[in-house]
Parts: sequence; C-alpha cells; structure tokens
Amino acid sequence: MEHRPDPDALLAAVQKEEARQGRARLKIFFGMAAGVGKTFAMLEAAHQQLSEGIDVAVAFVETHGRGETEALLRGLPAIPRQQLSYRSGILEEMDLDATLARNPQLALVDELAHTNAPGARHPKRYQDVLELLDAGIDVYTTLNVQHLESRADTVRQITGARVQETVPDSIFEMANEIQLIDLEPAELRQRLAEGKVYVPESADVAAANFFRVGNLTALREMALRLTAERVDHELREYMLLKHIAGPWKSGERLMVAVSPSPLSERLVRWTRRMAYTMEAPWLAVFVETPKPLLPEEQVRLQQNLALARELGGEVVTSADRDPAQALLRLARQHNVTQIVIGKPEQTWLQELLRGGSLVDRLVRASGDIDIYIVRGDRAETIRGEGTTEPAQDRRWAQYALALGVVAGAVGLNLLAVPFIGYTAVALVLLFAISVLGAIVDRGPTLVAAALTALLWDLLFIPPRFTFSISRVEDALMFVMYFIIALVLGSLTARLRTQERLVRH
Repeated sequence: MEHRPDPDALLAAVQKEEARQGRARLKIFFGMAAGVGKTFAMLEAAHQQLSEGIDVAVAFVETHGRGETEALLRGLPAIPRQQLSYRSGILEEMDLDATLARNPQLALVDELAHTNAPGARHPKRYQDVLELLDAGIDVYTTLNVQHLESRADTVRQITGARVQETVPDSIFEMANEIQLIDLEPAELRQRLAEGKVYVPESADVAAANFFRVGNLTALREMALRLTAERVDHELREYMLLKHIAGPWKSGERLMVAVSPSPLSERLVRWTRRMAYTMEAPWLAVFVETPKPLLPEEQVRLQQNLALARELGGEVVTSADRDPAQALLRLARQHNVTQIVIGKPEQTWLQELLRGGSLVDRLVRASGDIDIYIVRGDRAETIRGEGTTEPAQDRRWAQYALALGVVAGAVGLNLLAVPFIGYTAVALVLLFAISVLGAIVDRGPTLVAAALTALLWDLLFIPPRFTFSISRVEDALMFVMYFIIALVLGSLTARLRTQERLVRH
C-alpha cells in the first residue's frame, strides 16, 4: 500500500516549521505552579549561555525575595526597568524600548502571563515577548500551567480559584523549546512552608487553599500531559516532514473505527477503557464512503462521535472509497499503534463480492499496527426491519434511469443509422455512457455500458439482428467498444463520487 502523507497536514507542518525558522527562538520554562524552580532553572541556563559567549540581558526577572534566585542574578547584565505611575504609586515593568535598543542575543523575561501596568506599550507581557521575537531577539521565559487559556476553566474547577491572567495557547505552541520543571507536591509544600515561595503571611493562606496536595497533584498531571502531548505532536510533525511511514511505537496510541452501527457505542467505550488502562491517547475515526447514509444513520453517527468527544477522544473524519485504506492511512499519519474495529456480521458471499471483509483487509495490510477485533451482541449489529428501503428505492431508480437512457439512445440511433453508419453509432452510445456516469452510481453505469455493447452488436453491426460478427475489424471494434465503455463509465462514476465526497 502506498503511504502518502495527508497534504493538508503536511502543508501545516511545513508552514509551522518555516515560521519557527524565520523567527527568533522562544524557550519556555514550564511548571505546575509557582515555586517549582522555573526562574531558578532559567537563570542557570542563562549563565550557561553567557559562558558560551552569548550576549545575555535580564529584561525582567522577579525574585519574590528568594535568596538563591537573587544570587543567580549576580553576574548577568540587567536592563533598567521602566517606572510607571499608577494610583499614587510607582510600578516597575519591563522597559521594552530599552531592551530593543540594547538588542541582546538573549533576553530573560520572567512571568509570561503578567498583565502590564497602564501606560506600558502592550497590555500583556507576552505581547512584549512577541515584539522581541519579531526583532530577532531570543527569549527565555517562565509559565505555569494554570495560565494557559485552554486550561484556565479546568484549573478553576479543580482549585476553586479564578485565573485572571492567561496566555493564548498559540504562544505555547510557537515555542521552539519547552522545558518542564517538575517537583513533587510534598516538596513544593515544604518549600512553601520554608518561605521560599511566598512571604510567611501569604504562605499559610496559600497552603490551605491553592497549594493543597490534591490541587498540586492535578496541576502536576496537567503539566506533564501537556508536555507529553507537545512531544508527541513534534514526533508526528517530524515523521510527516521526513515522509516516515508510521507507526513509531515510542508510545501507545489507539484508534477506533466509528460508524452509524449501534455497535460503535460499545467500541468507543471499550477503547476509552483500554486507553485509560494504558494511559494512552485515542482517536475516533469515521470514514465517509460513496454509500449515502439514511437520516436515522446520520443521527446515530453523530451520537457515536459525540460520545467519543465526551469521553476524551479526538474525532477525525475522512472520505475514501476504501475504508480499510483510509483507516490505515490515518493511523500512520497519527502514529497510531493499535486499531479497534467491530467484528463484521456479513455472510461469506457478501465479503467475497466486496473483496473480503474490512477486518481481513485491515489485518493483511496493517504491518506494525496491532488490530483489536471486538464482537458486539448480534441484536446490536442488525438494522431494524425496513430501514434500508429508501436506499433500495434509490438504487432501483438509478437502474431504471440507466435503462431508460440506453433505450432512448438506441432508439434515436435506429432512426439515424441510415445516415451516419453503424461505426458512428458507437460514438453516440459512448457519449451517452459518459453522461450517464455523471448522473448515477457505478453499478448502473457499468450495467448500461455492457448493455449498449450488446445492443450495438445485435442491432447495428452487420449482419444485423444477430450476435454474430462477420468481419474481423468489426469484431475488434466490438471488443474495444466493450472495454472502452466499461472503463469510461467506471471512471466517470468514480469522478462523480470523489467530487461528491470532497464537497461533503
């Protein structure tokens, strides 16, 4: 099987990589809460850069009175802060203009989510950082997980504290490097008690509220998962840019095939339980095929996909004539290691007519991807009586239309054959087949193509009204017509199907 990358995903990865290369570097020292040592780690890294000859400048670093942090500030060139008047007082902020004028190779900017005082050029510090990056200045900065915009509501539900200062997730995503500064919750509480996070008066209040062990454990899990997700995205982008066919089993990732079947609900729940046990991310994938869905199937499909979203799965949809190829293509694009699919309830004859069951084709072509086959209750997988009648009616209507077009084209040619000759009749019939392929599905088109070939032989090729052919060149023309009509009808119907899928 050809492993072609998704062009949209490839373009997005290329554009993201070009944006990173065309901009100064941003490194975020990331942690679960204040006091884990982000600023300390940033200053240590800055000293290392300074020792290597890099021009480093402290644009703004807040020590909060921590002696070890203040000690690390010594020896690092600092840019004077901007003094801003606010409510009969003076507030100190980063002097953006002075930093741009100083133009260091690397600027240290603490507390990325900070809100600037009135009078500063930008309302938020992350906007100052963006301007530094645009000016070609690399930036080291610090950020807590609760200050990410997408995590603010979750943090409020966990801790009960509303997060006032947030940073768009796009800033986190554009960073060239994320360094996680991790610390055990018990150790952080010990640092808090020793006055290394806040002054003693504030430390007691913080320990009883935000810095409870349960809160810190949840925040730590969020920070670890977010960092792991970023590493996973970077791996997938690397594989995409380098055209590497997955999966790389650096970590488990599950994918469940979802359809309108009632069995899909059970498959989604089964996959969620498996992903929870394995502590692995998972996707729910639906592949749109040329076969139209009934209204009740559309409703059931949306319910199944909504359940997947509710249970924490990433929902992906695609369109393809062959669901097996689509599932494997998506699995390799998303570095999936295991695919979950329902066991089919088709007869051996139905599977033979379709080129084998979906499960068999997946197993044969899966390569390094593991396949889980989950069987549902038989009552779940059988459609209700009469649910396929509208689709059956549409199919029979298409066959009736195809027969009508063939009858009309043959009738007109019977009238015109004395004037145009039987060879020109073949061109007219081929034209009718191409038009028909743009209207009906593949099955009726192929039936019409075969029927016109037989009728052309019976009614137009000498001797007429027999299936015998006297001349060798006429026999050759008949064979070529038969092949061309089948190929033309099939290609036209396929183009129509693909166009419909793309539009959908």
